Amino acid sequence: MTMQQIKTTPFSDQKPGTSGLRKRVPVFQQANYIENFIQSIFDSLEGIAGRTLVIGGDGRFYNDVVVQKAIKIAAANGFARVLVGQGGLLSTPGASHIIRHYKALGGIVLSASHNPGGPDGDFGIKYNIDNGGPAPERITDAVFARSKVIDSYKIVDAPDVDLGKLGTHKSGDMIVEVIDPVADYADLMETLFDFDALRALFAGGFRMQFDAMSAITGPYAHAILEGKLGAPKGTVINGTPLPDFGGGHPDPNLVYAKPLFDLLMGPDAPDFGAASDGDGDRNLIIGRNIFVTPSDSLALIAANATLAPGYRNGIAGIARSMPTSAAADKVAEKLGIEMHETPTGWKFFGNLLDAGRVTICGEESSGTGSNHVREKDGLWAVLFWLNILAVRKQSVEAIVKEHWATYGRNYYTRHDYEEVDAAIANALVDDLRAKLPGLVGQGFEGMTVSYADDFSYSDPVDGSVSGKQGIRIGFSNGSRIVLRLSGTGTVGATLRLYLERYETANGHLDLDTQSALEPLIQLAERLSGLRQRTGRAAPNVIT
Repeated sequence: MTMQQIKTTPFSDQKPGTSGLRKRVPVFQQANYIENFIQSIFDSLEGIAGRTLVIGGDGRFYNDVVVQKAIKIAAANGFARVLVGQGGLLSTPGASHIIRHYKALGGIVLSASHNPGGPDGDFGIKYNIDNGGPAPERITDAVFARSKVIDSYKIVDAPDVDLGKLGTHKSGDMIVEVIDPVADYADLMETLFDFDALRALFAGGFRMQFDAMSAITGPYAHAILEGKLGAPKGTVINGTPLPDFGGGHPDPNLVYAKPLFDLLMGPDAPDFGAASDGDGDRNLIIGRNIFVTPSDSLALIAANATLAPGYRNGIAGIARSMPTSAAADKVAEKLGIEMHETPTGWKFFGNLLDAGRVTICGEESSGTGSNHVREKDGLWAVLFWLNILAVRKQSVEAIVKEHWATYGRNYYTRHDYEEVDAAIANALVDDLRAKLPGLVGQGFEGMTVSYADDFSYSDPVDGSVSGKQGIRIGFSNGSRIVLRLSGTGTVGATLRLYLERYETANGHLDLDTQSALEPLIQLAERLSGLRQRTGRAAPNVIT
């Protein structure tokens, strides 16, 4: 087996977004495309020799091919050991834990998260650093810079590793350990939550349905929910990861997980419903007759954190992405702990978590997590909810309504306009940005604009500044309109419109969400011309 140095030419489109490099599968299938990008990652790192690398992905189409390429390129670049999930599988939070647990230099995580899979679907790759979190911009910028000038990559001439067989293998001179993708993660969850109480919950007749959406969380949910906790067989549905996610869209929202929502709103609803996404880092929480928004879920988990053994001593602080509703802010204020508003992208939470400034983090896009890893974690959020239900012995609906009666309610929605012409989307954002200085102090729909800006974040730990993170128009009554371009799509541009209205604890807490927000929806159209300029009569997705 010999190390080969293969001549190549650069690609111009390998700039990582908020969650790594995401493209359609045929783009990654171009000759040398994936090799160039992986080599660019390794060329941007220091201290590879003798270190451990973690590799795994969500099992989507092309995952198996890229895992083998990554192993051989890692061997050629001097890594001493690779840890890879059996079958090439690792959930994103699972990979984060493996990196941290085994003190690896970092990890190659293969996923396009909640995006569709299959031969014509999406694929993605990102590098996570030694804290288990996504690489910061200083590394992703270096990777992109290298990708634009790369002229060769290194790879060993070695056979593929048998990823179906647990144990130690070799690729060139490098050790490859094929590990159980679930075991270490399951052990971690048992240190955080009261598994005895959860077993008693299910033994007492508690009914739940978990939809793994034919994605990576299936094996984890089968092993933990039905295995360790004794939930009845059939509690987990769509539990086998498939390369095309069974033809579905593995995004746990009310559009793509509608059958689960309908079940929980139906006459024979179980007590609890949940789902996770393509790579296992997002979650959907539904109780009988009530959907829990991701923003509310973050606030409720934080407010009830001490009910779980791993958080019994309290939490240091909370962080949320800027578009996420301010529901968690009310909890932080009452608890007297730090509250941080960051740009979208889990990497922005990493410094705060590492510095001990926050314990619980969340994003409105169905992502919630804590300092146990450095990624959002779908199954962790589900287990946290089960722990809350087991201790409080109330329904999801009762717990949520009691929370609103204490903290008030943040009516909140997100409207997604997908695959918009990029030129139109950018011009729309630029034009709205130009209007911002003149909006402050103006009155609309009986509300006064108290601030209007393009969100800029100064990291309180390292002082780095991230600008142009989304347009915010805030009102004196706590309502907000937020508009931003998403970095997770692969075709055209995705415009996300976020609308929020705060209602005090003694106000109207039982309104229909879209009706409650209709005045803000109309105002957002008046200010931005979003539907008119995109030619869309309605959003693609409302959550």
